[in-house]
Amino acid sequence: MRLVIQRVKESKVTVNGSTTGSIRSGLLVLIGIAREDTRAEVDYMLDKLLRLRIFPDDAGKMNRNIGESGGGMLLVSQFTLYGDTRGGRRPSYIEAARPEEASHLYDEFVRSVRALGVPVETGVFQAHMEVELVNDGPVTILLDSEKSI
Repeated sequence: MRLVIQRVKESKVTVNGSTTGSIRSGLLVLIGIAREDTRAEVDYMLDKLLRLRIFPDDAGKMNRNIGESGGGMLLVSQFTLYGDTRGGRRPSYIEAARPEEASHLYDEFVRSVRALGVPVETGVFQAHMEVELVNDGPVTILLDSEKSI
């Protein structure tokens, strides 16, 4: 599982001209799911994401997590995080999970974050989405479960 995490002042997702999710201050999280991912990767990445200290404390130091900051999350599925261009110029997505498998793990990820009380908005799985954001910092963090489990 791969996450691209961006601290934002605001972000929104639009599908066919309609906003499907929007947040003010918080995190925009692009979520890529690999063929071999299981609930173990979901749990690991949730723990890392929710404990990331990338919000400023009173001294301006990045020392607070999403819960302490009071922000929300905009969670967006993005299989292209598994695009591999080592074999040429056209990305191969062979490492990305099939949609029916990825959808299940993405839904579990979303449910788990909501269950912990963090305000969550989402895009639409498998839809063509327009994602807007105002990056705060900018702060962008990459997490890859393959490099840690």
